Amino acid sequence: IMTRLFSRYGIPNYAEDEVKEFAKYFSQNIAPSFLGPVCETLNLRPSGQFCTDRVVHLCLNFVDLAVELAPTYKLLKPHMDFLLYKVCFPAMCLAEEDIEEFENDPHEFVHKQNSPLADFYDPRMSAITLVTSAVRYRGQDTMQPLLGFLTDILGRYNTTDEAGKNHIEKDCALLMFGSLSEILISKKKYATELEGLMVSSVFPDFNSPVGFLRCRACWMVQRFSEIPWSDDGTHLRNLIQLVLQRLSDPALPVQIEASKALRFLIEVEGADVTLLPVLPQILTEYFRIMNEIGNDEVVAALQVIIDTFGEHIEPHAIALVTQLSSAFKNYVDAGEDDDDAAMAAAQCLECINTVLKGTCEHPELYKGMEPHLIPLVLQILGNEGEYLEYVEFALDTLTFLTYFPLQLSPQIWEAFPLLYWAFDAWAFDYMILMAPPLNNFISKDPRHFLTASADTPEGGKISYIDMIFSIVTKTLHEDRSSESEQRKALTLYMSVLHNCTGQVDNYIPMINDVALGKLGQQVNAENPATRHVVFQVIGSAIYYNPELEIAELAKRGVTDQVYQQWIKEVDSMDGWLSQKMTVLGLLSTLRLPASVLPQGVVAMIPSIISAAVKLAAKMKADVEKGQKDDDAAIEPEAGEDDDQWGGFDENEDVTNPNDEAYMSALNKLTAGGDVSQFLMGDGWDDDFDDLEDDYHSPIDNVDELHFVNDVLKEAYQREPEVYQQVQGALTAETVAACQQLFAAVDAQRSQAGPATPPAS
Repeated sequence: IMTRLFSRYGIPNYAEDEVKEFAKYFSQNIAPSFLGPVCETLNLRPSGQFCTDRVVHLCLNFVDLAVELAPTYKLLKPHMDFLLYKVCFPAMCLAEEDIEEFENDPHEFVHKQNSPLADFYDPRMSAITLVTSAVRYRGQDTMQPLLGFLTDILGRYNTTDEAGKNHIEKDCALLMFGSLSEILISKKKYATELEGLMVSSVFPDFNSPVGFLRCRACWMVQRFSEIPWSDDGTHLRNLIQLVLQRLSDPALPVQIEASKALRFLIEVEGADVTLLPVLPQILTEYFRIMNEIGNDEVVAALQVIIDTFGEHIEPHAIALVTQLSSAFKNYVDAGEDDDDAAMAAAQCLECINTVLKGTCEHPELYKGMEPHLIPLVLQILGNEGEYLEYVEFALDTLTFLTYFPLQLSPQIWEAFPLLYWAFDAWAFDYMILMAPPLNNFISKDPRHFLTASADTPEGGKISYIDMIFSIVTKTLHEDRSSESEQRKALTLYMSVLHNCTGQVDNYIPMINDVALGKLGQQVNAENPATRHVVFQVIGSAIYYNPELEIAELAKRGVTDQVYQQWIKEVDSMDGWLSQKMTVLGLLSTLRLPASVLPQGVVAMIPSIISAAVKLAAKMKADVEKGQKDDDAAIEPEAGEDDDQWGGFDENEDVTNPNDEAYMSALNKLTAGGDVSQFLMGDGWDDDFDDLEDDYHSPIDNVDELHFVNDVLKEAYQREPEVYQQVQGALTAETVAACQQLFAAVDAQRSQAGPATPPAS
């Protein structure tokens, strides 16, 4: 209760406005009065009396908060030696039962060491937090004495004969050093001395007969892998060799920590020289450890290896995927109660996707992986959501398998109806992740997509294209759909229109029903993102068949309104897909003779040309600007050399501008406030916007500048009198922009040869 009161009222700057006065009184009068009983309780163990772990944990949490408050820190300051050396240090030491567990039940030892719940009950964790806070916030008072205390322990260990060495004390000293690694590395004064610490006090422990010291040595590598090495690279090479040897250590906890340590060493400059020649053996050791225990950090370390050595992984890719698929199956079979195995299973899938990413430039390798991956994907997407926690990873895998291979196998097509059934039954919230593989299916084999169907539970048939239209309709008509999900669903319409030219005429009315209905809902929305996607769909439909689409608009009596709103939106279009489909869609209107266009559209031809040319010129300028930005050198920021302890004086409360801003925003929430909106941020759905980079279709090969050039010239040649009048209605600025685009296209074609004519 004291800790909760302190966390809420202890720092007045963080308190809610209505209780600020009470918080000031609490911090000045009540909080200091709690310190006496808390410190007396913490003195029970040093004086030989009993105190439970839970009570010690809570008392240390209270003292950790007290370090941040000036009135309480003044009272604590004379007793910091007692707290750090008599309370925290013993609390951080391994107990006899820990050592017994290390030797006799290593699986349980590893589980406890990696348990995320330890922060809530383990006094070792609260002691580490207190030591770190004391150094970070009150370093001018605590750092030098603490370093001296720890250095004395290590020196005493090194000079004592083997029989008299206190292994537990040394382990704890290294734990304290490692817990302060971020602070030590940031100070140049100490960073240069860390190499000596590692060589003299850590390197020898890799070959120690004491298992938990070998384990601690591997852990120290994780904390201090970034230190500068002053020699010719010998120390780094030696360290890598020492860690590699511990991968096959007889103690499982040491193997785990060694596998995690290698993850950090890989990123050190020069490490690849030592690691690449033994890469196959490293992979073998990782899979052996993974077969022994399900640990997500081990798999995460393997993922870093694969990602770092991507170009060297290709010869091992199929074997990697085979092993990872097998490990996933084993972890899943371990049952729902094994949380470690469940996390490791998810990490296996993420690791598989890293392999796929690393080999995507050689998609022929995917064929050897598919026999292992397709059953895995089908297992997750089927089974009525039994493997829901792995769906995101499976969809990423499916995206790789459907995008990079030149042809899709019959086996991978089995996933298509499963996507539909999953979406319809239990995976509605995964629309955004489902859209990319669905788009890939459509674009890779439009003919199969248009002719394939699947059996329904009722005994009937449903075609694949009807599945797509059902997904879009359901997404746009469900209240629970976010705007991002609805925008992503609408891209499926575009995929059908772009890939199935001339084959889906009978679906145009349905597309208009849904898209125009959404446009009506969004016409006055402050955020134009959804409107822009609707216009992408309309532009795609006009590009697909201008006569058919304009007839659909006219049938609904909305032709003029749609074009007027569309042209109005041009200035706010920033996404390349919105810009491109507006250029292609608006100008596809002019592929029809003016005599067959509605009179309202004919009157808008000058505006249509102005909007399209303006956007095309903007796209051209953006591309040129991007190229210049890529070529520009990026000046590195100068690092700040700060060897002074920033910290806070004993008369100052510890404050953090970020924390204050957070608490200020939180305090503004009224009882009826939207907490979810606060947590996600204003306009969170808009920030999670549609990444246009993951949409690919045949329009990628259509050059919008060439399209503008060809359509306008063809229209002028076809109806010179009409377009002579149109030209007279254009502004001088638009005419000049047209001439510049024409000249740019002529120059490009003179260098590259004739371009493909626009689609008809």
